[in-house]
Amino acid sequence: MVLGKNKVLVSAEPDTVEVDINRAAVIVVDMQNAFLKKGGLLDLSGIDISAAPKVISAAQKVLFTARANGLQIIFLQMGYPSDLSTAGGPQSPNPHKELALCLMKERPALKGNLLIWETWDAEIAEEIAPEPGDLIIRKSRYCGFTNTNLDEALRTRNLKTLFFIGVATNVCVESTVRDAYFHEYWPIVIEDATMQAGPIENQVASLFNIKNFFGWVTSSEKFQNSF
Repeated sequence: MVLGKNKVLVSAEPDTVEVDINRAAVIVVDMQNAFLKKGGLLDLSGIDISAAPKVISAAQKVLFTARANGLQIIFLQMGYPSDLSTAGGPQSPNPHKELALCLMKERPALKGNLLIWETWDAEIAEEIAPEPGDLIIRKSRYCGFTNTNLDEALRTRNLKTLFFIGVATNVCVESTVRDAYFHEYWPIVIEDATMQAGPIENQVASLFNIKNFFGWVTSSEKFQNSF
């Protein structure tokens, strides 16, 4: 619902949120071939990605509406250089838990092909390719704020409300939402434009956590109808 100049009401759970569209952004989390396409990291690891086409379609609608109304679009992109210099050393838990690093270790034939910069796996899916004016922030950890300039980019632009789309809801999306909340931003997850890694229970649990403790949850249709 449009309230007046630059103000909209977004229907969400657990309650409606008033948004200044001049201070709002869409954060696109890791919508890369690795996580959305056959032959990508999630698919190779045996994780079901059958929901990806619907998620991509919802994301396209969100991005179209956001751009038409002047919202900043920020892409987060997960990956590593070929020498894995940002992956974490012997004292880091990252190489023991991050899926690409674990899979390349377990299956040597995949070494250098999963989430490595300038490879197909790490590229943003072509259906939602960035456009001029969008920002792309590369990261090497689940959370988009860790070792990146995301917070600086948001504060420089005086942004406050962050709409989240992307994958995986229970990993990188939720990790970044939690930090957004801790950094005093207002996070709103667009649920049908997100996809979990693992069973659907993971999606349900993450959305429960977010709407009850760290932010709000809405849909692509409700997002579009707000403008």
